[in-house]
Amino acid sequence: MKQVWLIFAMLALVGCTSTPKTIVQGPTTARPVATAPMAGGSGAIFQAGSTGLFEDRVARRVGDILTISIQEKLSASTKSDTKANRTGSMSASANPFSIPYAPGVVDKLGQLSIKTSSGNNHEGKGEATATNTFTGTITVTVTEVLPNGNLAVAGEKQIAIHNEHEFLRFSGVVNPADIKVGNTVSSTKVADARIEQRANGALSAVQEPGWLQRFFLTVLPF
Repeated sequence: MKQVWLIFAMLALVGCTSTPKTIVQGPTTARPVATAPMAGGSGAIFQAGSTGLFEDRVARRVGDILTISIQEKLSASTKSDTKANRTGSMSASANPFSIPYAPGVVDKLGQLSIKTSSGNNHEGKGEATATNTFTGTITVTVTEVLPNGNLAVAGEKQIAIHNEHEFLRFSGVVNPADIKVGNTVSSTKVADARIEQRANGALSAVQEPGWLQRFFLTVLPF
């Protein structure tokens, strides 16, 4: 019985370590607040509850839609080269000497000479380069209007083809001044941007090692 529970614990451990957590937290959509319908038309051109007379049709309220143009390109490179060298030497010598009251004893030892040398050399090199490119578009919803007027947005796009399920998630904070014509904004202008694209299905499953192999990769120290 203990062996069975041990196997279940192993499977749970492997499942927790192999399933990545989503980086987009919170709801990915929001509905606008419902307003009470008007009792009757006033006959004026401007009707209460409609878009302001001098307002552009841009996202500004909870539930409004905004298109994010994902244009992420990250490139990082680092290179280091270290060299260190240290040498040292020491030498000493003494002429024949004699001790009073013992003539002819110590003076036969001849010349005394000591020589030592040491050396230390170190050289190290390292180089790392990473390049990531992510382009595309996703339409998000304003989930919250912050006190300073910025818009918290989030959205999700899911595509299922046969047994393959792919989804794209996005969240961040948008400054209304960065919204262009057509309610679009570049992802490079979004603060706290979180972008993720994942897939679940047969094609993504074959790219991962088996559960037993993942277990040994997790617990083995070498």
